[in-house]
Amino acid sequence: MPHASINVRTAAYKPGLAWFAALGSAWVFVLVTMGAFTTSIGAGMAFLDWPLSNGSLNPDGWLSNLAMFAEHSHRLSAGVMSMITIAIAVWLWRTEERGWLRWLAVGAVILIFVQAIVGGLRVLLEKHQVEMLETSVGRLFAMLHACLAQIFVCTLAAIAAACSRPWIEQSTAQKHSDTLAVRRVGILCCILLLTQLGIAAVMRHSYAGLAIPTFPYSTADGDWLPQAWNFRVAIHFAHRVMAAAISITIIWFVWTLLRERDVSRNLKTMGAALIILLGLQVYLGACVVWSGRNPELTTAHVIVGACFLATTFLITWYLHRDAIETGELASAKTVQRRASPTSELSHA
Repeated sequence: MPHASINVRTAAYKPGLAWFAALGSAWVFVLVTMGAFTTSIGAGMAFLDWPLSNGSLNPDGWLSNLAMFAEHSHRLSAGVMSMITIAIAVWLWRTEERGWLRWLAVGAVILIFVQAIVGGLRVLLEKHQVEMLETSVGRLFAMLHACLAQIFVCTLAAIAAACSRPWIEQSTAQKHSDTLAVRRVGILCCILLLTQLGIAAVMRHSYAGLAIPTFPYSTADGDWLPQAWNFRVAIHFAHRVMAAAISITIIWFVWTLLRERDVSRNLKTMGAALIILLGLQVYLGACVVWSGRNPELTTAHVIVGACFLATTFLITWYLHRDAIETGELASAKTVQRRASPTSELSHA
């Protein structure tokens, strides 16, 4: 009696998985919001221990004390994020045919655990000072923690996009054959945004958000350059210069996106949204300075920055869709030929 093997893995659209992956990519913004607010009110050291909070999963007074509430909520939301990420990876590993997507999910799981450890070291090593840098080891890990968070946002966005119906059911007639220029500009925008978010992380955890207390000028006398320089002034000024460079590059990206005939209407709509996000982000950045670093405005600035990066990344990711899927198809065919060297002879 012939033995039939059943392969449960498929590259077809799976509504349940798609929606759950979308949930994960949305929940990460809850995590970013709580982390940003915790930093904005200076509550990163509300608890001196980790992974527990004052030795408990439910510390006394955390619902009535704002600093404790912010930090503990951040830890709880990170725990939920970890469970969602693991569930996505298991679901993909059991049902998804595309190998690159399965391994991307595994990478997301590794990243969330690395992020948790880095966050813990931020707390546990705060007491160790680095005199040369005038900071603590804990704050150095806090900077890394903030940067990894943005990479994690992009990773979950990539998984959710690859599970979506538009990605999976895109016809071969819609292939972006002439979008090399716009793809390159998109990659450049993503690199600049990640660099800017790294600069912002250093600035925030170096308490340099008001190192230049005026905007748009750097002095009250209307000078573009600061009159006195130190590390905090330099990193703040670098943040402003990078913001100007990103503004120019994003406008260039959207312009090339809108004029490209092979780009879908949905991607062009997302490109137009980038201009709105750019204007909002610049305005919020100005309000942070004008308000003397108001925590709510500072948190909003971080959230919009994450949305800005995610939108730019998603557009660029979708523009590379055909190259990603074609490469996967080619590798699958190669593996199949190597595994069944006689199959082609039998059909000759």
